[in-house]
Amino acid sequence: MSRSVALALLGAVALVLSACGEKPQTAGASKTDASPYSGTGSNFASPGWKQGDKVSWEQHLRARAQNTQNEYNRTK
Repeated sequence: MSRSVALALLGAVALVLSACGEKPQTAGASKTDASPYSGTGSNFASPGWKQGDKVSWEQHLRARAQNTQNEYNRTK
């Protein structure tokens, strides 16, 4: 009986200690301190927006919010 209790205790300790080895889940993403309007260098950008132009970025965000994301304007 003491052998089965010792095996059960050893299994419980192994189970508890297995949770201590979990690696952080960061999904491989690296954080950069670049401003959002600086662009990514991708060709898939909104037409008329110039990468690095803050005023153009803000105008496009404002237009997108009014034209496509405003439910009051979409239901008319």
